[in-house]
Amino acid sequence: MELKITETVLRDGNQSLIATRLPLSRFEGILDAMDKAGYYSLECWGGATFDSCIRFLGEDPWERLRVIRRLAPNAKLQMLLRGKSLLGYRHYPDDVIRRFVYKAVENGIDIIRIFDALNDLGNIAACVEETLRCGAHPSCAIAYTESPVHSIPGFVELAVRMEGIGAKSVCVKDMAGILSPIKSYELIKTLKERLSVPVVLHSHCSGGLAYMSYLKALEAGADVLDTAISSFSGGTSQPSTEVINSVAASYGYDCGLDTERLKTINAFFAPLMDEYHKDGTLSLKSLQTDPGVIYSQIPGGMYTNLIRQLADQGSSDKFDEIVRQIPAVRKDLGYPPLVTPLSQMVGTQAMMNVVTGSKYAHLCSEVISYLNGEYGSPPGEISAEVCAGAEACKQKSVQPPFSWEEVKERLADICGDDCDVLTCLMFPQAGENFVKGKNKAGDAGNKPVREGEKDEARLAQNVPQGKVSRGGIYSCPTDVEPDYDSFVDFETASESKAKDASYTVFAVLPGTVTKVFKTTGDDVTAGEPLLICESMKMENQILSPVAGRLAHVHIRIGDRVNMKERLVDIAV
Repeated sequence: MELKITETVLRDGNQSLIATRLPLSRFEGILDAMDKAGYYSLECWGGATFDSCIRFLGEDPWERLRVIRRLAPNAKLQMLLRGKSLLGYRHYPDDVIRRFVYKAVENGIDIIRIFDALNDLGNIAACVEETLRCGAHPSCAIAYTESPVHSIPGFVELAVRMEGIGAKSVCVKDMAGILSPIKSYELIKTLKERLSVPVVLHSHCSGGLAYMSYLKALEAGADVLDTAISSFSGGTSQPSTEVINSVAASYGYDCGLDTERLKTINAFFAPLMDEYHKDGTLSLKSLQTDPGVIYSQIPGGMYTNLIRQLADQGSSDKFDEIVRQIPAVRKDLGYPPLVTPLSQMVGTQAMMNVVTGSKYAHLCSEVISYLNGEYGSPPGEISAEVCAGAEACKQKSVQPPFSWEEVKERLADICGDDCDVLTCLMFPQAGENFVKGKNKAGDAGNKPVREGEKDEARLAQNVPQGKVSRGGIYSCPTDVEPDYDSFVDFETASESKAKDASYTVFAVLPGTVTKVFKTTGDDVTAGEPLLICESMKMENQILSPVAGRLAHVHIRIGDRVNMKERLVDIAV
């Protein structure tokens, strides 16, 4: 009997434990051993790796992928894709999705695990179709969650429909580690009975269930399990590769793994984990079992980032209160699965509720978009309190129309190729700053690993589903930029120390300014957007509390603002 193993240390293993702070330079030297270790696949790209590269690691994520491909030529390289959200936090049109998927495959990806935060197949169909056209493997993922509006029969029917639209495998993505052993057996066994494609299980050890759930999945006939090399396993990460390999062997399964190479791989990564612990990147809390996660359903990466962000702000004392607030907010929003970008929406809203001491007095812009149906249909009913908050805020989502040609022309002076354009469009502020610096250093023009006809010619054809030659991709702008280092919320103050202003808008918590709509001297009306500040991968529109004239705008795009820092003064 055979069981396949996907190694996650290059993506989810380090994303869940050290907030994706593992640079390419720290693991290049072990890629040859990983290439030859016998893994089914190496999960190495997508998720938060892209924005972490440009924001914190100073790396070109596309070049990172190309290097991994060159140094691991035989392994199947796997990435995580958020359906229509791609690697960003808003929805993109289908031509954009096709351009991005094509570039990912062209530069080395073999398997694309595709999910939608609301389990809406309409949000993954274009990704699946383009992945098939590129000759890669679309692995559709069920965002597993538990609520009064979710059930195992419902997930099974969803999986059947995924196979119907072209999935070559189906993954149960248990992002919070809440799948119990008995439900694991029931769900995997039923999926094996109903599907003709392989069944994969992905989980996290956060709540203490994953090892038992993996064992029951093995007994139920799972084809692939996601694991992390032992030094990067456990806690908010996945079960240990070595342990699962050993247990599988005792059941008569062959994982095809070279145990000596596994020892070499772990010996390579273990000192890195020690370093990250010593410098504070790794929190011991991320390695602890927290049964409360079974109730809060906080996913591994979100849990780790919440710990880090609050510690950076000196607000660790708010952790428990925010965690308690998260299930309540999720219920009020109709029980969405807590996975990117919905987990960020719920987490940010919970933070706002705690900080302001008032539920839904302010809603982040993405929550407004969610309520407007821009992310798909909520699984359950939206609470009256949220609806009242949305009406009181009178906000509209800000997602301006665009065309690929217009954006590419606008960025022509700083971008060396379409990959650069994609980087800038998904993360405008950080992406453009990164690309400018990179191309000044003469790094533009890197060729993809896999050559092929140019994208315009390919996309002009009505290509039938199936394997095609490789070419280009599309993208679009977004105003949402993730920032793992800060939460942000803003409120107005009726008293101002500015002598020429009646009102001043202050920052309640640190954040990053991503857009400024008005300048000093401009007239404003009550409720009019003044600026956008980003937090926990979400953007927040800051509205004018009154009608008047902007006496002074104290911030600019790209500024990091501190707690109680003045943003704008408004003269009435």
